[in-house]
Amino acid sequence: MSTVSHLGLSLAQVLVEAAAIVAFALSGLIEAARKRLDAVGVVVVAGLTAFGGGTLRDVLLDRRPFFWVQHANWLWALLALCVAAMLFMRARHLQITARAMQWPDALGMGLFAATGTQLAVQMQMPAIVAVLMGVATAVCGGVLRDMVCNEIPSAFRDHRPYALCAFVGGWVLVIVTLLGGSDETALVLAAGVAAALRVAVLLGDYSLPAWTAGEGDERLE
Repeated sequence: MSTVSHLGLSLAQVLVEAAAIVAFALSGLIEAARKRLDAVGVVVVAGLTAFGGGTLRDVLLDRRPFFWVQHANWLWALLALCVAAMLFMRARHLQITARAMQWPDALGMGLFAATGTQLAVQMQMPAIVAVLMGVATAVCGGVLRDMVCNEIPSAFRDHRPYALCAFVGGWVLVIVTLLGGSDETALVLAAGVAAALRVAVLLGDYSLPAWTAGEGDERLE
């Protein structure tokens, strides 16, 4: 890989990761506002949502420094975003709904699924490991958000495909890369497919079958 290509890829990854952070921070901020947390709680929840999945990915892949350490200005951007959003919502008296949180969450999930998978592919991880790193990056921020807000994580309980969308997006990146597509193309296609699948699920209100225990299972409890 040439120096120019490597620099372009690094820029693409930084831009996609930054967009994912903003999207997930917004979803965390909306959920914290919906739970009527104080200003500190809003910032903490937004930060955990934005950086939690990427930090877990970097820990598992033994990548140093973490993204938010290497690009520390994003911490200031997160604080500014939280302050501006809280002032705006108070001034406009906006009604905060669970539905409003789902749209930036869908975008952030797709973007993080793509970057997490691509970073693992570049570290020459097996394909299935790379895809699971993308899923972990995409899902864990939202899981932390819901846990701190005293909720069972929506990724596990609402029966609407979430991790599955990230899983499919990860495989799109792997396949495009194997077919010789550019890294930037693979990144955009994977993020687009994962996010589009999640949006389609929300618009169509599609849900996976819930687990139901039969009478024969109850005696095993």
